[in-house]
Amino acid sequence: MRSASATIHLAALRGNLARVRELAAGAKVMAVVKADGYGHGLERVARALAAADAFGVASIADGQRLRAAGIGQRIVVLAGPDAAGDLAELRRLRLEAVIHDDSQLDLLAADSDRRPLRLWLKIDSGMHRLGFAPERVRDVHARLRAMPGVDPAIVLMTHFANSDVFDDALTARQIDCFEAATAGLDGERSLANSAALLGWPAARGQWLRVGGLLYGMSVVAGRPAAEFGFAPAMTLTTRLVAVHGLRRGDRVGYAATWECPEDMPVGVAAIGYGDGYPRHAAIGTPVLVAGRPASVIGRVSMDLVTLDLRHAADARVGDTVTLWGRGLPVEEIANHAGTIAYELTCGVTRRVRFVEDDS
Repeated sequence: MRSASATIHLAALRGNLARVRELAAGAKVMAVVKADGYGHGLERVARALAAADAFGVASIADGQRLRAAGIGQRIVVLAGPDAAGDLAELRRLRLEAVIHDDSQLDLLAADSDRRPLRLWLKIDSGMHRLGFAPERVRDVHARLRAMPGVDPAIVLMTHFANSDVFDDALTARQIDCFEAATAGLDGERSLANSAALLGWPAARGQWLRVGGLLYGMSVVAGRPAAEFGFAPAMTLTTRLVAVHGLRRGDRVGYAATWECPEDMPVGVAAIGYGDGYPRHAAIGTPVLVAGRPASVIGRVSMDLVTLDLRHAADARVGDTVTLWGRGLPVEEIANHAGTIAYELTCGVTRRVRFVEDDS
């Protein structure tokens, strides 16, 4: 058995949701659990976040999994329906759908089922990805409310492009655009994602859509989640499988890209890009070996990574190697790999053993 393990800290998930509630000023919380709960496990995360008011998923298939797991809360399919058959499945599973495109309006208009669907109407306030143009919102809203198969209590929503920059003019314009486009329309509002919860109180609305913060990941560049009271929900670890004493001038790994600057101990850990550890993690990417600092040297390979053990010179085969999580924020590894924390946690592969921890 490979020793790579992803420990999911259930208490951290619950504590992060409680912290969101403290900041939410009474707004309801949609816990976003798409991408298999940001790589933490969809059903596992949903059970831990049972106090959430709703769950946000990317697809109807995610809704099927949650209902099969006994999750009873509101579930919102953030991409909405793609085909006529999706409407029947949304009703069967009591799922809600985001409507963002004319093709979806056509599906609803052609639907003969009068059992009301709960919908969220997405407005493009400036991100220019999904949503209806502001000048169309009133007509689309009226059209939806006139359909017999639509619940008239439509939630109005938008999505921010740059809310992690707290003095960003674009976000201020998006808020103003959304407010102007929806002025006088009935319905609850949903604007804020994780970053907007922290930095844009004017965007709070009646619903928050929170993802990264629930997993204890930074949502503001240069400011760790711990600064705002959030804890990591995943710790990725493995074991040392070899320790070598190398000489000055010895080269390490594929393509011999790293040369020992002195006589030194080098460790080999059982983790690689086959487990989801980033292949492009740069030389110097930090790890912890039995709690002491070490760093990546040479190229990350499919199954193994080599480590500079000069600051952990008494390390032994079998010692725990922490790749990210408690004691080592995943954002640090993401920075060294030229990516974001979300990609790393979502990329942990099936051969890694997942362990639940409630401490």
